[in-house]
Amino acid sequence: MEIPRHWRLRKQRYALVGEVCPHCNAKIFPPRDVCPACQGEAKELYTFRGKGEVYSFTTIYEAPSGFEHQVPYTVALIRLEEGPLVTAQLTDVDASDVHIGMPVEMVTRKIREDGDERGMIIYGYKFRPAMN
Repeated sequence: MEIPRHWRLRKQRYALVGEVCPHCNAKIFPPRDVCPACQGEAKELYTFRGKGEVYSFTTIYEAPSGFEHQVPYTVALIRLEEGPLVTAQLTDVDASDVHIGMPVEMVTRKIREDGDERGMIIYGYKFRPAMN
């Protein structure tokens, strides 16, 4: 990932910042500037709480380039409390313990390294079991 793109996506990746539609109050993630519900302009920032539940999940055994050292790992669709579905890697949990409806919360973790040992380390959101 090139450095300008990394900085442009920083709020979205580290704090789950999306948008809220001022016309219909729909919560939007990732940010789109146009509401998918009413097609109105939506440029008002909204920070999601980072809490939700597992909607669906799968375990990856054959990873794409850059993620080979992480296999096996679990990726889930998370239904945020505010409504949107977010795709994210699960962390701090064994794949055998993951189930649909499991409460989860967002955490910031290392996603991958870009380039060699001097390359940029990419951080972003993952989800772990909720610590009520």
